[in-house]
Amino acid sequence: MALLDILIFPDARLRRVAEPVKQVDDSTRQLIDDMLETMYAAPGIGLAAIQVNVPKRVIVIDVSEDRSNPLCLINPEILAREGEEEMEEGCLSVPGFAETVKRAERVRVQALNPDGERIELETDGLLAVCIQHEIDHLDGRLFVDHISSLKRQRIRKRLEKEQRAPQPATSAAQRKAI
Repeated sequence: MALLDILIFPDARLRRVAEPVKQVDDSTRQLIDDMLETMYAAPGIGLAAIQVNVPKRVIVIDVSEDRSNPLCLINPEILAREGEEEMEEGCLSVPGFAETVKRAERVRVQALNPDGERIELETDGLLAVCIQHEIDHLDGRLFVDHISSLKRQRIRKRLEKEQRAPQPATSAAQRKAI
């Protein structure tokens, strides 16, 4: 397994629309393993392949407290949405920021699992929000697209400034620990 670099907003590559996975194979499963390792190390509860510069429709999620319940969805599609709720969201590609976002309260999703089998899942709460957030990434959208343009511009300017600042040199071992 390997830690992957996470793209940071406003990187234009985050705006690409991910391509469907044509065949679930060992390379897809390796990507999933690497994404899970990267997500846990970040630390986060969800990650889309596009965030690690892989334009494929793959997401990983684990909303469990003890990181014991990873979920992988390949070519996910939301079949139904119900209700509405607001929840504070953050994003590994928008580090240091969280904003309240309005999303469906409950979703029904169809996808492939890592074995290439079609699955269907109906969920609500944090998992439903996380699924919607990660599918947005696959479609070239970020949670900042759900907030006011003024807030989005402030976030963009601050992250651009941070990215221009010189970064201290780190060894591979230090990066792995981060």
